[in-house]
Amino acid sequence: MKKREKRIHQMTIGQWEKAFPTDDACRTYLVAHRWPDGVYCPRCGSVTVKEHGTITFAWLCNACSPSATNYRFSVIAGTIFENTKYPLRAWFRVIHMMLTSKKGVAALEVHRVLGTGSYETAWSMCMRIRAGLANEDFRKLVGVVEVDETFVGGKAKNRHKDKRGKGGGTGGVGSGKSVIVGAVRRKGNVVARVIDDVRGETLETFVRQAVSTKVSLLCTDQWPGYNKLNKDFPRKFVDHSAEQYVCGAVHTQTIEGFWSLIKRGVMGTFHKVSRKYLPLYVAEFQFRYNNRSNPDIFGEAIRGC
Repeated sequence: MKKREKRIHQMTIGQWEKAFPTDDACRTYLVAHRWPDGVYCPRCGSVTVKEHGTITFAWLCNACSPSATNYRFSVIAGTIFENTKYPLRAWFRVIHMMLTSKKGVAALEVHRVLGTGSYETAWSMCMRIRAGLANEDFRKLVGVVEVDETFVGGKAKNRHKDKRGKGGGTGGVGSGKSVIVGAVRRKGNVVARVIDDVRGETLETFVRQAVSTKVSLLCTDQWPGYNKLNKDFPRKFVDHSAEQYVCGAVHTQTIEGFWSLIKRGVMGTFHKVSRKYLPLYVAEFQFRYNNRSNPDIFGEAIRGC
């Protein structure tokens, strides 16, 4: 009998309220996660900084100041929280909402919960957070890796005529849809990117950036754009056009499960996502997926922001 994986319980709203009752509690948490080995200057990287003395959560650095006067920086300097009028606790609340919702959270819901001045403010906060989550570093995938592409967006005929694109070929341009390609290690991490088309050159570039040539198996579908990978990768494929979806260990069901999360989020939560901002939404789903077994996903997000 297959052993059932232990479920990871994320921070509940009650636990969050207890952990972050004030803005100072949030600042203390940010310091600990941003500078675990000690505070350093975000401008020059110098560790010879000193506390401001009269302003809390602020430090002085003389090393990078050309006029020999101390450069003053706060705990939010150089982060997504810089130059904002909203308290740090409000930002932490939005991050918690985004991380604990499997299909994402709409900016309108953030606006309702936080009571932001406008929907646009809530939307801007969400997009800043997504940009922070997009800074995730990754190693090339090894083991058994699945690669696949998907199309997201409405039909071209439903768009304004100057936004429909030209041509009707496969690749998402003429169809009015955006193309996302992804690679996932089974029981591991996923790497997903928005691309311009599904030509062989585009797909090969992505795979070589995301997947190690030392993989034990590379699984794709029958799309000819992957054929050039055969010489450097142990590639096997399933033929979806012949209704073949699983052949022993060869299938793309893991990456297709990830696509379903994105599409359910786009259709059910966000309803409409422009191609311009789609990479940030994909980064959000990628971050949540890659930290699904991380009991401290909130702390991981704060470190990236």
